[in-house]
Amino acid sequence: MPTDTTAGSVPSRARKAREARVLGIGAYAIAGVCLLPMLAVLVTALSGGSDTLGHLADTVLPGYTFNTLLLVIYVAVGTFLIGTGAAWLVTMAEFPGRRLLEIALVIPLAFPAYVLAYAYTHVLDHPGIVQTGLRAMTGWGPRDYWFPEIRSLGGAAAMLVLVLYPYVYLLARAAFLQQSATTYYAARALGCTPVKACLQVSMPMARPAIAAGVLLATMETIADFGTVSYFGVQTFATGIYTSWFTMADRVAAAQLALGLLGFALALAVLERTSRGGARYHGGKRQEAMGRAVLIGWRKWVAMLLCGAPVLFGVILPVAALFAMGIGSEQNLFSRRYIQFLTNSLTLASVAAVMTVSAAVVIGYFQRLRPGKGSAAALYAARLGYAVPGGVIAVGLLVPFALFDNQLDAFMQQTFGIRTGLLMTGSIWVLVMAYMIRFLAAAIGSYEGGQATIHTNLDAAARVLGQSPYGLLRRVHLPILTPSLLTALLIVFVDVMKELPATLIMRPFNYDTLAVQAYRLASDERLEGAAVPSLVIVAVGLLPVILLCRQVGRQAR
Repeated sequence: MPTDTTAGSVPSRARKAREARVLGIGAYAIAGVCLLPMLAVLVTALSGGSDTLGHLADTVLPGYTFNTLLLVIYVAVGTFLIGTGAAWLVTMAEFPGRRLLEIALVIPLAFPAYVLAYAYTHVLDHPGIVQTGLRAMTGWGPRDYWFPEIRSLGGAAAMLVLVLYPYVYLLARAAFLQQSATTYYAARALGCTPVKACLQVSMPMARPAIAAGVLLATMETIADFGTVSYFGVQTFATGIYTSWFTMADRVAAAQLALGLLGFALALAVLERTSRGGARYHGGKRQEAMGRAVLIGWRKWVAMLLCGAPVLFGVILPVAALFAMGIGSEQNLFSRRYIQFLTNSLTLASVAAVMTVSAAVVIGYFQRLRPGKGSAAALYAARLGYAVPGGVIAVGLLVPFALFDNQLDAFMQQTFGIRTGLLMTGSIWVLVMAYMIRFLAAAIGSYEGGQATIHTNLDAAARVLGQSPYGLLRRVHLPILTPSLLTALLIVFVDVMKELPATLIMRPFNYDTLAVQAYRLASDERLEGAAVPSLVIVAVGLLPVILLCRQVGRQAR
């Protein structure tokens, strides 16, 4: 059947070039927006001079640096041990409950660390259930015994480890599953015990994946604000908030943000190097990795090691939150809570749509016009994931506040009209912060789907006269629908959990569930904080369910 090549059906060369040019402008604009907070933090920090930096160095900076480094070390070691150990056991061994545990080990990803902090404080603090019961049974007074302090750096590290180890678990498990079974069997044939074969063969081959998971966990650690703030641990994240709100010192906040930004970018470089710098070739996998059947005490040890993270990261916190919520006076169906929920859903929905749209623009431009320019734009868009929410908030508030003040002065001088703050404190700047923070996650989902579209489809569409926009709308988007829906869901849930950027940038009297939970917990009303926390966890379970389904398919 002949193809219709009339002027009305086949886009002209000029139209194709114009669409590609518009797409490129959009991609570079998105990359510029992602770089804006980092540049603004750098300029503001350097413009403050050395006096403020010297004062910070003499007072709080050493403590912030030491606590942040120590927290990162604790979380890195903890997530490595739990994530890698659990991944190796469920992949290489057969024991009762393995099928259930290999899926349940992913569930803690649904929990923000600050939610676990609220639950465990209610249980383990001095007036909590555990210490109250201990005093009742023994007759001890408050000073007659020692009990670990939950509100400490170690407590914050424990909360973060319990919610972040799934990063390591998922990547390590995938690496173990992809390894050649013949390599492992060769090590066993040469006299290695299962543990020795794991340490000398399986672990080195999975090192890049494990390192990437650990570094992802540490990047989330330095970005955390809710947990360390509630436990009173002074880190860069809490210092930025204190400088901005308590001391109203913009320069100090920017200089602390610059320090945290440097820390985060260093970790991002390490993560990228660990993924791209090592290559292992285990040969073609001829058969599935056989699992060793554990018997006797070994199966009980395996069940205990894999079940403990689920017990302490899911079951106990949920039980505590439910018990706290039932005893609270918070009404989830009251007008205030309906407003909190509406605000959270509105922000999350708008941010998810804008973020995924930006990911499509910048990802499609890189495929359409591969080169140094598009690659640089894509790399700039990915940097936001390594930038903590507090840094993004400071980096956006500084230039937009300057713009608002300059505009207000100009309008008042010229027309006698006060414009006030048009951008600062608006929902759109907050949504922009979310987009910068979570664009990398959306790009990852988009690229995962885009990899399944063969370039021959693009060539065939171009031969049939499709413009860049037509190729995207008629070919790519229908195929990418599952990937885009996954990206929307991931960004939606991440925005629901995000605390530091929301706390700093939200419009006046525009509170979300995360802000309400933080406020109630800060007032020591933990029972009340349990109600919005449970809603956040319930929403966070949605993408985790998708991950669990994927893990289940891999297990088959």
